[in-house]
Amino acid sequence: MIATRVLRRPGAARLSTFRQGAVRLPAARVGIAAPLQPLATFAAIALPALLLLPAWHLKHPLLYGLRHLETPMLIALPVFALLRGRRVLPAVSLALLLAVLLLTVWREIDYRLQRDAVLAASPAMQAVGQHFIVGYSDFDEIRQLTASGLIGGIYLAKRNLRGRSFEQVAGEIAELQAIRRRAELPPLIVAADQEGGAVSHLSPLLEALPPLSTLADRKDPAGAARAYGQRQGRQLAALGVNLNFGPVVDLRPARGGEDRLSNIAARAIASEPGRVAEIAGAYLDGLNDHGVRGTLKHFPGLGRVRGDTHLRPARLTAGPGELAADWQPFRQLANHPGAAIMLGHVTLTALDPERAASHSPAIIDGLLREHWGYDGLLVTDDLNMGAVYNLGIGRVAGEALAAGADFVLVSYDPRQVYRAIFGAAQALERHEIAPATLTERQRRIAGFHTTIP
Repeated sequence: MIATRVLRRPGAARLSTFRQGAVRLPAARVGIAAPLQPLATFAAIALPALLLLPAWHLKHPLLYGLRHLETPMLIALPVFALLRGRRVLPAVSLALLLAVLLLTVWREIDYRLQRDAVLAASPAMQAVGQHFIVGYSDFDEIRQLTASGLIGGIYLAKRNLRGRSFEQVAGEIAELQAIRRRAELPPLIVAADQEGGAVSHLSPLLEALPPLSTLADRKDPAGAARAYGQRQGRQLAALGVNLNFGPVVDLRPARGGEDRLSNIAARAIASEPGRVAEIAGAYLDGLNDHGVRGTLKHFPGLGRVRGDTHLRPARLTAGPGELAADWQPFRQLANHPGAAIMLGHVTLTALDPERAASHSPAIIDGLLREHWGYDGLLVTDDLNMGAVYNLGIGRVAGEALAAGADFVLVSYDPRQVYRAIFGAAQALERHEIAPATLTERQRRIAGFHTTIP
């Protein structure tokens, strides 16, 4: 036999020793990681489960700041996890990730189909659309809605003023009104929140004035309030605004109130109803002197409300008799020239325990129209607010118009307007909104443009 020599590479013994140690290393790691395994499994299931919430509520107003990222993220994250973790993730995790992906795609497609249906500008979409006042973040988008007769008004917010001059903003508004004239459509309502004090959304472009409450102790509060309204109205009219969402005629709560984001205690004129009506009425006269209409808000009153309607439903359990003082400024000024009323998202349980005032037939048609005889404009508060949004913005928009509201406001998250108009048009096609009532509201809207010089 020929002896065979086994040749070894230099360092082979050391490599063998290293490999033997390497075999034992994963066992050590397993020993360290074993207690963490249940936690890892829980996280692998919990995180995809949490993603189901934003997927279901895709394009929710609370996620408005992430609007350009939410759909790409909710698609990319599950796809990445499914591709990279399909061999190690539990089956439940994989199923949840797939559910997030499919739900996101479905909600995105559903939104786009509704948007495209609205932009097709069918007679039903136009019929309800002219009763919407909408905010905007894209001028080209609002120009299209304006020209198509799909809206009745616009709402100016701080975002529309950033980095802009007075002349630029006024020029855009004038351009939109010119589009309406060329299309032979009624002029747009141009609304803003310029109460004075904390709510001065057009400042510093417009002069920042103190709240109306600072006039309550003047020697001649009515004279001061009219001069205040004239001063503010002159600037609003120069910009192109014809409807101001003020004055606040909620009575000032004794304890500061619990509707924290509304902060009625700081915005209310006074706690005495006669003084509130005196100052608010004179303020309206001042606005009218420059062709701007004001808005009494927020009926049925937020002074007694517990809970924040920006975030969740709120109920007012007091009956009409108990609320007589709270309602005195509204009733006293309801037929004041140039006075619209804003409907808050508060449920007045004594009259309608199921719906907030903003979409309640018992309150809009029953109390305000029939019992009070109010024939002015009724505008809902923003339907992006949590008190009503989670009911379905399209459903609430349809119910508000069916109940008798003249305008539905969609301002904070402008692109919710497509869901809202789509839902209202469906209600019209189902005959839940009577066409005759829309005709009556067109008369009131036309009066808005003709009664104030």
